[in-house]
Amino acid sequence: MNILVCNDDGIHAPGIRVLYDAVKDLGHVHVVAPNEEQSAVGHSITLFDPIKTSKVYDKDTFFGHAVGGTPTDCVKLASCALLNQPPDVVFSGINLGANTGINIIYSGTVSAATEAAILKIPSMAFSLQTFTDPHWDTAGHVARQLAKKFLPYQLPEKTLLNVNIPNIPTDQIQGYAVTPMAHSRFKEVFHKRTDPRGNIYYWLDGEMELLGDKKGTDIEAIENGLVSITPIGLDLTHYQVIDQIKKFIEDE
Repeated sequence: MNILVCNDDGIHAPGIRVLYDAVKDLGHVHVVAPNEEQSAVGHSITLFDPIKTSKVYDKDTFFGHAVGGTPTDCVKLASCALLNQPPDVVFSGINLGANTGINIIYSGTVSAATEAAILKIPSMAFSLQTFTDPHWDTAGHVARQLAKKFLPYQLPEKTLLNVNIPNIPTDQIQGYAVTPMAHSRFKEVFHKRTDPRGNIYYWLDGEMELLGDKKGTDIEAIENGLVSITPIGLDLTHYQVIDQIKKFIEDE
């Protein structure tokens, strides 16, 4: 079993080391990740610049390849060029910060798993619900348990799993829940500032805004101490409104 481990926080982030340690004895693990943080880059790819790579060592032991590109670049490059053969499975993370609701669209962590699904490689994305004081032991435990269940399971094509883990001690985890993503949006605030040379620049800030009932969703699950698992498909078509749009087009 060839396992590819990727992330969007960068190859030196603690979360990818936790994920590597969680799955390193489950197969032949390859680490290919951005050389620096690529959070919220979504599914972007590098088209007009060369993609440089370098080998990263932990003391004297080879750890993985650092890529001068996005998480999507990493999965493409690993599958098509860096590895002797495409991976059998891709695990992305462990991201610092939950990827619930609309964050799924922006997340580089999820996009690495999405690219794997496009390449017909089973994949999971892991995120921990915090930016401070992370319970990495909990995240590693959950990742390992789900990876062991996931490896023999035949996931449907064009599907990936998005996993969000509560930031609590392992013995406080209340279980697992398969959930839809919550309906939400990012409510932006742009702070206007001026640099020492008089040039105006803006710094993005804001918070997540829930647009509907969170009952039964990924957000409610992790708030209640449950690990949230959301199946994500690649087809973005809104089938429920196809007939409505047809009528709109056909009406004089």
